[in-house]
Order: sequence, then C-alpha cells, then structure tokens
Amino acid sequence: MPVCRFARAKRCRRLREHSAYGYDDMAKQTFYGLRVHLVIAWPGVIVDFRLAPGNISDVKVAKDLLAERAGWTLGDRNYWSPQLREECENHGLCLLSPYKTRKGEQERKARGEPACWSGWLTQKRRRVETVIGQLSERYRVKKVWARDGWHLWSRWLRTVLSHTIAVLFCQQQHLSPLDFDGLIID
Repeated sequence: MPVCRFARAKRCRRLREHSAYGYDDMAKQTFYGLRVHLVIAWPGVIVDFRLAPGNISDVKVAKDLLAERAGWTLGDRNYWSPQLREECENHGLCLLSPYKTRKGEQERKARGEPACWSGWLTQKRRRVETVIGQLSERYRVKKVWARDGWHLWSRWLRTVLSHTIAVLFCQQQHLSPLDFDGLIID
C-alpha cells in the first residue's frame, strides 16, 4: 500500500513514522509505504490483519500474526520459510505455502518426492485473492488519505467491518459469501 508516489517519498510527511521503503514483487518496483497482511477464514471473512512498514519481512510479520492459531493455514510464496514452518508446527499449526521459487519445486521433483502442492495451493488461495481484490477495487484501500496512524487504523477497521457485514448479508440472502454484486437489487 504505497503512501505516496516514489519520486515524492523523501518529502512525504504522510505516515512518516509508520512507512518505509519496500519492494513489490508483483509490480517489480520499489515503493514507499506499508504492507497489509490478512488472515481470512474460509467463507471469506477477514479474521485478523496487520499493517507493517514496507521493509519488514513477510515471514517476520507472519510469526506475530499466526502465533495463537491452530489447525491449517494457507500462505503464499512470501510466507515460505523452513524456520517459520517448524515454529508453527511446534504450536499446532500446519502452514502450507508453495516454495519461494520454482527452483525449489524442481529440486523436490528431482529427489523423487511426491508432487508439489503449489498448484493445489494456488487454486485454494483464489478465495484470498478475491478478498484482496474486493478490498482494492470496492474499498480502494490502496489509496491512503490518512495523515496519521490513528486515522489510517480507524479507516482499516471500518473497511474490515463493512466487508464482514457484506459477507453476512450475502449469506442471509443465500448467495456465495463473496458475491457482493448479488446484493444489489435493480
């Protein structure tokens, strides 16, 4: 979540104490701002989230975010770490995330191990990507108008509350939990 344009980052006063330079793997560029980490339950409800500076490692935030969870958790490639997986297993949590690179998958196949779960995990993560897309498109969370941490935090809390209520309305109308378009009556 960029706070300002990259060229203005040195002069930007907006959220200066919370923001930092980070690298966006999808856009293949450096940005100045925050990273958002979400925990989403299966129907599509946002259970927990963290706002972290752009330079903080995803694995470091995941340790804090997943500390009190148990069961199974799906993560993307940025959360792949043997140390994180071991720590989660010690707390009763099975972290499923694809290898960080395709090279790791090829090495696993060369050793004769079972087929990698990367394709299966990618299919299961579509629900997470749908929620992230809704937050980006419908709620415009990539735009940061807040000038301080309190206003940013309260905006995120209102966004998560609104998203949760929309999921509830979808379930009450017997729609798919993330079918927000179905809620609109002509």
